[in-house]
Amino acid sequence: MDFVNALILGLVQGLTEFLPVSSSAHIRIVGELLGLGGDPGARFTAIIQLGTEAAVVVFFWRDIVRIVKAWFLALFGRIPRNDPDARMGWLIIIGSIPIVVLGLLFQTAIETTFRSLWIIAATLIIFGIILGLADALGSSKRQLKDLTWGHGIIYGIAQAFALIPGVSRSGGTITAGRILGYDRATAARYSFLLAIPAVFGSGLYELYKSIKSPAPEIFNPIEIVAATIVAFVVGLVVIGLFLRYISHRSFLPFVLYRIALGIVIIVLILTGVLNA
Repeated sequence: MDFVNALILGLVQGLTEFLPVSSSAHIRIVGELLGLGGDPGARFTAIIQLGTEAAVVVFFWRDIVRIVKAWFLALFGRIPRNDPDARMGWLIIIGSIPIVVLGLLFQTAIETTFRSLWIIAATLIIFGIILGLADALGSSKRQLKDLTWGHGIIYGIAQAFALIPGVSRSGGTITAGRILGYDRATAARYSFLLAIPAVFGSGLYELYKSIKSPAPEIFNPIEIVAATIVAFVVGLVVIGLFLRYISHRSFLPFVLYRIALGIVIIVLILTGVLNA
């Protein structure tokens, strides 16, 4: 059953990573409902996120290669430093700084306190409402070419809030983008690209820790690898569907889902079905 449970969590990760509903919150909740005897853990979550982030790399492969190539060429003066792709490379680097700094500063709280279902329920509801307001009131006059250094930092700070399960990495950055006036597709696209350094860094760091200092885990390495592969395959499909969806529709369904899920979690805690 542990193998099946790992596959289920990999499926959940792939389905929710790119939607503004918080994959880490869903992993925490589903893990509890599966009766695993405890929280699957921040380490397990970070490692299987490598699967969904690999899906981002595959989906945006051409963009990534172009950006990396332009960044290096501009760095050594082979092309103008204000080249759009080279500039995007710097924007991704700058936007990644907040989550790295805050992730190291609050590592213990991220792995313990922040994973309380009370906190997850509250952040799902609160940040869901903020997303709804930002999407409804935000304009759509800006695109990727309009990104500024200041906006990159704001995006980065918004991404750092996702260290708290329930906020959602894509939800936080997309909300920031909508507040700043970027259209939905642009906000999501930059959100996905911005997540690459942070998620790979976090996942590889947790993988390194698990190898260097093995600790009792709910799942063994084979089960974790299987969950990561499932997350990759499902995530690759979800990226395309999500980008296609938001090109023509609002985030309202995700907002309503977040609020409803937060309320359900509170009810399940109060009735003793879930252990916060």
